[in-house]
Amino acid sequence: MSELEQGGAEAPATPRAPRGRSRRKGFPWRVAGGIALALALFVAPLWAPPLLARLDFFRVRRVEVYGTHYIPPDDILARLHVDTTASVWDDPRPLERRVAEHPQVRTVTITRELPGTLVVRIGENLPVVFVPGSGGLRAADADGRILPLDPSRVAADLPVLERLDTALVRLLADVRGASPALFASISGARRVSRDEIMITMAGFTVRAKAGVTARRLTEILPVEQDLARRGARATELDLRFRDQVIARLQ
Repeated sequence: MSELEQGGAEAPATPRAPRGRSRRKGFPWRVAGGIALALALFVAPLWAPPLLARLDFFRVRRVEVYGTHYIPPDDILARLHVDTTASVWDDPRPLERRVAEHPQVRTVTITRELPGTLVVRIGENLPVVFVPGSGGLRAADADGRILPLDPSRVAADLPVLERLDTALVRLLADVRGASPALFASISGARRVSRDEIMITMAGFTVRAKAGVTARRLTEILPVEQDLARRGARATELDLRFRDQVIARLQ
């Protein structure tokens, strides 16, 4: 009898776990840590600014103002009233409200540029015309509001009206949007009658109905160009007749 026959059949070997691997089961601490970190980052806008605002590293050291054409930047800085104790992490909304109270400011946004710069972006209520007022000419915007613009401090080449006429002001504002070049050549405008207006251009006048549109006014541009090619000069261009531009020559 062989040794195998004497001992009977061999028992199967007990399986062992591979070395270097843990089979322990428990709470997934790595997952929990990732969730905690994500939650902390999610609520960071709530806890981080007040904490960072205490650091001298983020004190306001510079203010940059963009978008002003007629408003002196010093006027914006005066309304901000920011000193060296302020932090770029402070809530900008109170500053925006103070700047927005300026009558020439249409929109204002304030952002931070780390570590110590506030960036102020302004959208202006642009002046459209000058009208007579106490102490001289006063600027008015597209809605006819008088703006605190001092012509002696700010260079502004605008049409002059005999009096404040909101319909004329809006027409001229539309002309500026449709054709800046045409607007730049207008020196004044006035209402001749209830149904007619007259616009003074460089060297000639334009007659039109009171309800004329900016698009209709731009139709004088090709007429001007054609007259210039022919060496002719007009004293008046008449738009009162539908689909026509009548030129009265010198």
